[in-house]
This record gives sequence, C-alpha cells and structure tokens, in this order.
Amino acid sequence: MNLLHFVNAFFNDSARWHGADGIPQRLWEHVQYSLMALGIAGAIGLPIGLVTGHTGRGGNVLALLATAARALPSFGLLVLLTILMGLGLTPVMVPLVALAVPPMLVTTYEAVRTVDRSLVDAARGMGMSPLRVLWQVEVPVALPLILSGIRSSAIQIVSTATIAAYVSFGGLGRYIVDGLYQVDYVKVVGGATLVAALALVTLGLFWLAGRVFVSPGVRRQQR
Repeated sequence: MNLLHFVNAFFNDSARWHGADGIPQRLWEHVQYSLMALGIAGAIGLPIGLVTGHTGRGGNVLALLATAARALPSFGLLVLLTILMGLGLTPVMVPLVALAVPPMLVTTYEAVRTVDRSLVDAARGMGMSPLRVLWQVEVPVALPLILSGIRSSAIQIVSTATIAAYVSFGGLGRYIVDGLYQVDYVKVVGGATLVAALALVTLGLFWLAGRVFVSPGVRRQQR
C-alpha cells in the first residue's frame, strides 16, 4: 500500500471519529497542549523581547540564551524531566516552551530594535512617554515580524507536541506512538497527516491575523 491508501484507510474508518481515541478528541487534546505551551512561551518571550528591543540593550545575552535553548533536545529533555518529576503535564510543557521561546523572543527583539529611528524620535519629540512610544509607534510597525516569530513558535509546538504521547498523554502523537508499537502503519500515517494538516491550518490562521491586525500601510512597506 502507498501513502494515499494508508491515508484513505485511516480517515474512512468510522471508528476513528468516535470515542476517547477518535480524531476529534485527539485533535482537541493536541490543540490544548499547543495553545498552553504557546501561551506560556508568549508570556515569557514577548515582554522580554519588547523591552530589550525598545531599550536596545541585552541583545548579545538574548542571542546566547536563544542559541542555548535551541540546542536542547526536546525528546531528551522530556525523558529526563519525566524521570525526575514523574508523569504529569509539566515535563511535557517545559520542552515545548523551551523550543518556542527563542524564535519568539529574538524575532520580537529584532523587530522592535529595527523600527525606523526617525519615527521613534518624532514620537519622543511630540512628548510621548517611553511606554506610549513602544505601544503606539514601535509595536504597530514591528507587528508583522513579531507575528512571524510567534508563527514560527506555533508551528514548532504543533509539530513537536506529539512527544506528549511518549509519556502517556494524548494528542495526535498517540496515533504515531501507538501505531509504531502495534506496527499499524495506517495509524502512523494518519497521525502524521493530521499533524501536518494542523500545522498548515496554523499557518493560515497567522496569515489571517496579519491581514486583520497589521495596518495596510505597514503591510505595503513590508513588500
């Protein structure tokens, strides 16, 4: 059987659409893990990126920390934390957050830091406070790049959240892990297809967010 036959067999099986191991339930679990990890990463990475980009300080430290975080093996960290802490959501979240923070933080820093200084100087000349300069001038101009960093983090989380299945959690990774254990390649291919489809949907959502939240003038400048 080729891949298309595997995919067809997986999605045409009516049993896949019901119960605790059904596609809707596993998809919802995967989305929950991904949103939770993205929210935690955003709460860490975005404020630090905004502040350091606004002040122009700490760029070298950020680059060093981001490089170190990217070097962490997600699966190895998951296994180590599970051994140390036991089964639970924390060992799953830590590798996902560690994976997502660096692109979000560094991209936000660079996006704010590279905003046209003439715009910033003009805002300051009008008597704007540093906080108003950040939120009313720098963030709107830097928003396309900020969203691209969040998008990169989201895609990495969606793709990597399958590791939750290795420590008895759910999500789409359950199909891949169980399928490999059972030598059921229909289940493996089906799970991988769902993960890829969810990643594509995530890309589409961020494209839509860019159209909605980025001003037309800024979009034209980015072309």
